[in-house]
Formats: sequence, C-alpha cells, structure tokens
Amino acid sequence: MSAADDTQLALALARAAGAIAIEVRANGLLEGRALGDAGDKTVNAFLMAALRQHRPEDAILSEESEDDPARLAHSRVWIIDPVDGTREYAEGRDDWAIHIGLAVDGRAHTGAVGLPALDVVLTSTPGAPVSAPPTRKMVVSRTRPPAVAESVSAALDLELVGMGSAGAKAMAVVRGEADAYLHSGGQFEWDNCAPVAVAQAHGLHCSRIDGEPLAYNRAGASLPDLLICREDLAQPILRAIAQ
Repeated sequence: MSAADDTQLALALARAAGAIAIEVRANGLLEGRALGDAGDKTVNAFLMAALRQHRPEDAILSEESEDDPARLAHSRVWIIDPVDGTREYAEGRDDWAIHIGLAVDGRAHTGAVGLPALDVVLTSTPGAPVSAPPTRKMVVSRTRPPAVAESVSAALDLELVGMGSAGAKAMAVVRGEADAYLHSGGQFEWDNCAPVAVAQAHGLHCSRIDGEPLAYNRAGASLPDLLICREDLAQPILRAIAQ
C-alpha cells in the first residue's frame, strides 16, 4: 500500500466528511450544542465505516469513538477528528476543520485537513515549502490563548491572531496567512496528527514546544502542546519559550 494511496483515501474522506458536516449544518433543524453533537456523531459514523471498509487491517483512534487499547500494537493507526472546532462549527463560523491523519510507527505520516466552509482540503502530498512573505502573525486559540504566546509575541514582535480549530490554525500557516501556530495547555493526538502531516509535507517545522518530536499512538492520547511554524522562526520561537 503506497503513501499516495493513503493520501488519496485521506483526501476523499475529508471531502466527503466535509460535505456531510455542511449538510447537517445547512438544514437549519438544529442549533447550538445539539448541532455540534450531531455534526460530530454523523461525520464520525461515516468515517469509521469508511476506514473499516477501506483499511480493515489498520487501527483507528477517533475523538468521537471509544478508544481501543489494541491500537497500541498496530504500526498503522488512523487518527481522526470528525469535526475539529465543534464550537465554531455550531456558531456558523468558517474556522473549523475535518482531520484525517495516519500515524505510522508513532509518527504523523499522512494527512488531509478539510476546511469545508472554505471549500478547501490540504494534504500531505509533498509540496513546495511555504514561500509567501512573512506576515509577522502567530495564530493561537481564540478562546484559550496560551500564556507563553504573550511572551513569544513580545520577544519576537509577532501579532497574536485568535482562531478556532487547530486544523484551521495550522492550515493558516501552510497557506501563508500566518508565520506560526503555538499551542500549550491541552490537546490530544486527533487535534494535530493530520495538521502536522500536512504541515511537514510543506516544509514547516513541527514539534513540541520544548523542541522534542511529536509522537503518536501512545496510551492516553494526550499531546498537550504544539509548535508549527516557518523553519526560519523555529529556533527563535523555541528560545523565546525556553526563556
């Protein structure tokens, strides 16, 4: 099974899942938390069924399904977030995402991140490094910006921009709309596996905020901090964090 085959599957799943989520939101029959829950559950049911049909030998870790510890014995694990940024999705905003990631031997290997409200899907197909002019912007959580971001912002003169989904923030860097995405204070593997796979394929730095590599398919699935940025900013940001 080739990486290209996995990428094409991730792309197809992200597109189809995005269309389902848009339809659930657009029918106007639900709102608020009920809408968010319906979007999560409906998209998750589709993704779980599709992955079991197309990759029956692989394990799956999904935010919306009970974790099966048997995944820890698998080399290949699909790590998915059916609707990342459920609050933004339910509020009718654009900054939510569909995450379809594949970890192989504990590393983010393949991914697709859909931004359905923008009709955009980005994948881990190798692409040219991000070459847009620097924006001097760093995206952070719009509801829980990490305290360390204030220090980094002041040290490096970066404007902080609040945004919803982790996938939306990571893709803002991939698309050249921001120079960095910094998070601290709690995430899980499904929040960043697919975004990291896509960001890496476009030449961006991806690590923990202490510079350590990101590891996936671990017990507990907690992965509480993350840095995705232009390569030239990686060491300055990591030094600012350490100080």
